[in-house]
Amino acid sequence: MDFHHNQPKSTWGEKRYHSLDYHFKTIFGEKIYRLSLNGGMSCPNRDGHISTGGCIFCSAGGSGDFAASPTLSITDQIEEAKSRISGKTNCTKFIAYFQAYTNTYAPVNYLRKIFLEAIHHPDIVALSIATRCDCLPEDVLYLLKELNCIKPVWVELGLQTIHAKTLAFIRSGFTLNQFDTAVANLHEHGISVITHLILGLPGESKDDMLASLSYVAKLPISGLKLQLLHILKGTDLAAYYESNPFWTFSLEEYCDFIVDCIELLPPDIVLHRITGDGPRKLLIAPLWSTDKKRVLNTITKRLIERDTWQGKYYNMVTIQSQGNFYKIQAFSLLK
Repeated sequence: MDFHHNQPKSTWGEKRYHSLDYHFKTIFGEKIYRLSLNGGMSCPNRDGHISTGGCIFCSAGGSGDFAASPTLSITDQIEEAKSRISGKTNCTKFIAYFQAYTNTYAPVNYLRKIFLEAIHHPDIVALSIATRCDCLPEDVLYLLKELNCIKPVWVELGLQTIHAKTLAFIRSGFTLNQFDTAVANLHEHGISVITHLILGLPGESKDDMLASLSYVAKLPISGLKLQLLHILKGTDLAAYYESNPFWTFSLEEYCDFIVDCIELLPPDIVLHRITGDGPRKLLIAPLWSTDKKRVLNTITKRLIERDTWQGKYYNMVTIQSQGNFYKIQAFSLLK
């Protein structure tokens, strides 16, 4: 199929991109819902191993604001989460999503216990583990490989940006080289990788963001989460925003830019997220992002208006690296 000339109308159902919903229905035969779980772990960027402040944008919940209480057993968390969403979905199969903080930052025996409890639950069809690229020692990699033989396992790695200056600003505590190594190691062990990128980080241009996108698109990853930057109360980013107000996307700008991103991605990468819905009670900006349905509908409208789709311009844009400087090439030629 030629993705560069004729839009593949039926490739991903009704959508013009490879959505997670389509992927789930293809793999599991029905709609699947993710259940956010809390393994009770911390983060080396919070407990003093690397730093104590955490990433500048991270909330007190460690990006797991929708996860269950870690005081409950994994089984009880699953049942509670199922009960909580029962009114809005009739799903019978679920993904166990270890979301809060760094979910491989514990002794491997403890990880084995909680992951096995989740993966053996009869309603769980796959395991998703959010972690850091610098928290994947060899014994954990072999555990993930073992679990992947029971049910599908994927690891979610938050990269956010490829630019060293921005990584330092957001206090990620890791380097792009460490991220690349983690992706290679997970790929070698047969584990699917989902990468997170944040769009709208302070000081980054749209070309900077597209350079990050183009870079990760050429790595052996299976999925991508494109996250609109949320400024949340109680974070260091919120304090910075108050004293140094910076540009944030408008709804129209963001939806147009997401379409730019979709055009550049290979057709086989699954888009796990193309926006984000931070906790309303914590969100400072952009406030329009709380209307997730409106955002998704606007993106769909833009794709139709521009008669475009995922992969339309894949391979037509490259990035050049000069030390820690990355520059996108030729994107302006696509307009």
